[in-house]
Amino acid sequence: MAATQQQQQLTMESRTGRVNQRYGAQGERLVAGVVPLSSDKFYVLLIQSSRRGGWVLPKGGWETDEATAQDAAKREAWEEAGIICSIKFDLGILPERRRPDQLSTQAPKASYHFFEAVVEKQESQWPEMHKRSRQWFTYTQARQALADRPELLDALDRCTMQR
Repeated sequence: MAATQQQQQLTMESRTGRVNQRYGAQGERLVAGVVPLSSDKFYVLLIQSSRRGGWVLPKGGWETDEATAQDAAKREAWEEAGIICSIKFDLGILPERRRPDQLSTQAPKASYHFFEAVVEKQESQWPEMHKRSRQWFTYTQARQALADRPELLDALDRCTMQR
């Protein structure tokens, strides 16, 4: 099974649409993501948001064919950031914290499940490389970059990164 997951993870196709999206009891979209750290935990890798510009953590919908939120988080890390990472800690489920004016049909209410991960490999080509850039940030820089996304700040603050 691990080989199949690895092959699926390394496809150059990025999943699109919400046909296979999982939803919670209140109709919220279930989203999984990673806080991708360097091995020394001094840096976190952020990616550019494809919709709004600015910087975000790799995250996306947990789909029905994925057994766990961890599987979804690792797939999103590959598709959006071009990284292969190992999950170190479950950072828990974070509720939606965006204001109502920040929600839309493209960005509906969500429940976020984040994991701390260590980046093992950073590929030069990945599915969303033409849509997103990626950059390493210190904790202080990342806090500034994520200032308008309270749920992402919460995930960053829960990780064991050097401050």
